[in-house]
Amino acid sequence: MSVLERVAIGDTDRPKLIDKMLESSHVSEVMIVSTCNRVEVYAVVDAFHGALGAVGELLAEHAGLDLTDLTKHAYVRYSEAAAEHLFAVASGLDSMVIGEQQILGQIRTAYATSDGQQAAGRTLHELAQQALRVGKRVHSETGIDRAGASVVSVALDRAAELLGGALTGRTAVVLGAGAMGGLSVAHLTRAGIGRILVVNRTRDRAERLAETARGNGIEAETVELSELPSAMAQSDVLVTCTGAVGAVVTLADTHRALAQLGREADRPLVICDLGLPRDVESPVAGLPGVTVFDMESLQRDPAAGAAASDADAAREIVAGELATYLAGQRLAEVTPTVTALRQRAADVVEAELLRLESRLPGLDDPQRDEVARTVRRVVDKLLHAPTVRVKQLAAAPGGDQYAAALRELFELAPGSAEAVAAPMEIRAVELADDFTAGHEADSAEIWRKGMQA
Repeated sequence: MSVLERVAIGDTDRPKLIDKMLESSHVSEVMIVSTCNRVEVYAVVDAFHGALGAVGELLAEHAGLDLTDLTKHAYVRYSEAAAEHLFAVASGLDSMVIGEQQILGQIRTAYATSDGQQAAGRTLHELAQQALRVGKRVHSETGIDRAGASVVSVALDRAAELLGGALTGRTAVVLGAGAMGGLSVAHLTRAGIGRILVVNRTRDRAERLAETARGNGIEAETVELSELPSAMAQSDVLVTCTGAVGAVVTLADTHRALAQLGREADRPLVICDLGLPRDVESPVAGLPGVTVFDMESLQRDPAAGAAASDADAAREIVAGELATYLAGQRLAEVTPTVTALRQRAADVVEAELLRLESRLPGLDDPQRDEVARTVRRVVDKLLHAPTVRVKQLAAAPGGDQYAAALRELFELAPGSAEAVAAPMEIRAVELADDFTAGHEADSAEIWRKGMQA
């Protein structure tokens, strides 16, 4: 069983884990996103190491893993990087199938669960709502939905060309029952495939995908991973899309498949390797009668290239929305300081007016009112430029320094009712599947250092 499968958080477990994480004195808000290829914890915290330790220990306990083993498969994003990551996830840019829309509903469900438990405060509320808006915008303004589908389409079109121009009546093996596997089954169905064999580490997921194919009138069955060579021997096309870290289709497996009864020498086997990194060992492509298409060759196709431009357009939208969101957050952080400064000025004015009244008790009401208006106008004019300017400066990176300078200059002590508290940061802890490429070593090191501190 993979690490991701062990850490996977179901709908019944999620509320319990949220409650446990909130028991940490360092965690004030929590949202958990759990899908077929990711487990992510978004938390608003006031202490990095303490919160990281609490979240890590709870996830390890939930999975029945040693914390050291868990950290090998996890990485941490914080502050602006956490927001950027969630926007990319919501846009379908971080999915095994680029552009898939299911993640939007999964984020919405994760937020609704946290909100229902009062675990999502202002920070996560604004972050989640903005992420959902960004995701919707990306899907409506770009062709990102076509990006992942186009790679599968190009691969199967090439396979059909090698098999006489069509896949009608042929047999296909789909290795991997995730999002890309589902997309492959859908394309094979539309291409008129005669039979589909679904191979996956988890039998239940393979059966669900096979049932989907049968529901569309296709003969389909599941095959154990250990029986992959036998399945390959029966097939014309193998579509592999596991996302495994190491090769799943080995040279030895392919030799056994070719040697099995019924595999005529003139009957080609087309392998569409859609895994990142590759699922198929490189020497397999050199075997007689075997043709391998991998992601690198497929993405050079003009149709896939057009989809890549859609992904680039989506990334531009994410970058622009992130800049707007962060500017708004920085402005929100400085606003309490500006309010506190104006309140401090108003208190000083009122104190001085009371002092004036005690020293000049003979002033009549019109004179007293005119003096009060004059003093307030002077103070307002003096404060206008710096308060407007500090809001402008706060929208830029590092703008919180200007708010800090105001607090220092006017003795608005942090923690007092008059000053803004230090902003809490969003931390995203993500667990990558064994079948998901590219968890970063340096990120794992960040996790380890945080846990050891």
